[in-house]
Amino acid sequence: MKICILGSGAFGLSLATIFIKNKHKVVVYSHTKEEEKELKKTRKSNKLPNYIIDEKITITNSLKRAVNKSDLIVIAVPAHAVDEITKKISPLITKNMHILLATKGIENDTCAFLNEVIERNINTNKIAVISGPTFATDIIKDVPIGFSLGTTNTKTQKLIKTLIENDKTKIRVTQDIIGVEICGSIKNVMAIASGMLNGMKVTDSTKALFLTESLNDIKELIDCLGGNKKTILSFAGFGDILMTCTSTTSRNFSYGKLIGEGKLKEAEKYAQTKTVEGLYTLKSIKELIKREHVKMPIVNLISDIITNNKNKEELLNFLINK
Repeated sequence: MKICILGSGAFGLSLATIFIKNKHKVVVYSHTKEEEKELKKTRKSNKLPNYIIDEKITITNSLKRAVNKSDLIVIAVPAHAVDEITKKISPLITKNMHILLATKGIENDTCAFLNEVIERNINTNKIAVISGPTFATDIIKDVPIGFSLGTTNTKTQKLIKTLIENDKTKIRVTQDIIGVEICGSIKNVMAIASGMLNGMKVTDSTKALFLTESLNDIKELIDCLGGNKKTILSFAGFGDILMTCTSTTSRNFSYGKLIGEGKLKEAEKYAQTKTVEGLYTLKSIKELIKREHVKMPIVNLISDIITNNKNKEELLNFLINK
């Protein structure tokens, strides 16, 4: 089968290795001709160091070539680009194509979850979202990993499960798309706060306190927005939150760590040169909980520390007094 991956970042390229291992045809779309040329020439990406792009993976800057006759379209562009890319591919999508969302986030202007952005721009019900504790740097090592796959379409579920699962990759399916989306989005925000605590050199006990409170808050948010509370215990929930909130491999955690260390200029520079999805999502989730009348003061506190220079020590007071 042919898989089209929209996005030549670390996660898109790492997913490509799974499909290639499973003996499928893979075409990766790069958004610039310059990047396409460089990737073809060197078979290397600065977004995924020490990785050689398999010769079986086709790189192209042509959306038409990438999408044409594909069985599965994987959306792996940054959250802010999902609206634009789905509008562009809409005329190219046929009734037999399935779409897999591998990007996490909430649209800033509308507070729409990304699966809703896809549904808004493409006339299809063959949509799934994938999320889990899977760093791109680990995926390419071909080690045991797990994903949550959220979809209400049985055919889409069966197809994607078949395309991805192998001796090292596990898929757990759910119909709770909203729960998977919430977990995948807000964990990046929580990872920033967790990084702050790490930079402040708090104890493991305090870190565990924060993670536990975060899990409970996210569980309640899932319930308030119509999802299934049990999703918090999935790969997309506890698994991804645990990984993202405890590892310097996470860009969100690393950004927060710089703030916690008081290195504000370094943090600003880091955010300018790296994709820190939690910053994009923070704006959206703050507006979303306000609109839906959901009490989640940790979000406002994180925002105030980042944008209004509120004392980061307030995080410690908050954990005790919330």
